[in-house]
Amino acid sequence: MITVFTPAYNRAYIITNLYDSLCRQSYKDFEWVVIDDGSTDNTSDLVESFISQNRINIRYYRVENGGKHRAINRGVKLANGELFFIVDSDDYLTDDALEKLNNNYQNICGDESFAGVCGLRKYPNGQINGLKKEFNIIDSSPQHIAKWLSQDKAEAFRTEILKKYPFPEYDGERFISEGVVWNRIGRKYKLRYFFEPIYICDYLVDGLTLSISKLHRNSPCGTMLLYAESMRYSPSLIHKIKSAINYWRYANIILHRNHKELRPAIWSYLILPFGFIIRILDNLRQK
Repeated sequence: MITVFTPAYNRAYIITNLYDSLCRQSYKDFEWVVIDDGSTDNTSDLVESFISQNRINIRYYRVENGGKHRAINRGVKLANGELFFIVDSDDYLTDDALEKLNNNYQNICGDESFAGVCGLRKYPNGQINGLKKEFNIIDSSPQHIAKWLSQDKAEAFRTEILKKYPFPEYDGERFISEGVVWNRIGRKYKLRYFFEPIYICDYLVDGLTLSISKLHRNSPCGTMLLYAESMRYSPSLIHKIKSAINYWRYANIILHRNHKELRPAIWSYLILPFGFIIRILDNLRQK
């Protein structure tokens, strides 16, 4: 079974697209777990109407707003599927998406060195998201796949592995990049990447991606953790330097003194002026 997981916040106006695409799936052995992250619109009524249609297996839970990472942590605990596939509420799937995930997973499911499988995301116009170089099948960690793919991908992880790598939760913060967990998993496991688009995405003005800088500023612990670990473990020197710049761009000095895991690499202090310059420019743009 595959668990399709969707965190939803005030997306009643668009989540029907995802529901319709799930109803059209050629592969039927899946559940749809929806965590309503404190929506104030009619998301609850809409999903309840989906459930009443009895077309697919839906499990719906409403929680206090705490951010996508907390919703994922809860979803992983609730999941019955062997694979856990996150599909955002403003996106949808090709009709054979779950079939392709399952077929590719069956080829590696007996190999414990794999954390899961991953297809491609594409825009509604058909353009592949973040494609650098075409490939057929690649077995790679999330860190090394950057040679072929950048930006968001369509990962389906083994649920049992996600249970071992929960998202860190910091009081008062509602955001932490998925890259923190994906990179931690990638230091021990690999994914099978297959060159087939299965996930249709469109970055809306009310989505996380287009407000990423604001989210980073409002969640300094999660942001500092992301870039501190990227500095230490990224295989790319350029990426290490970019991570150092972004670390100091969003850093809260008091927090990094109080949390050992947030402390940066010593060499990154050489990069500090560049991060602070970008921080100043960010502040000027906000005015």
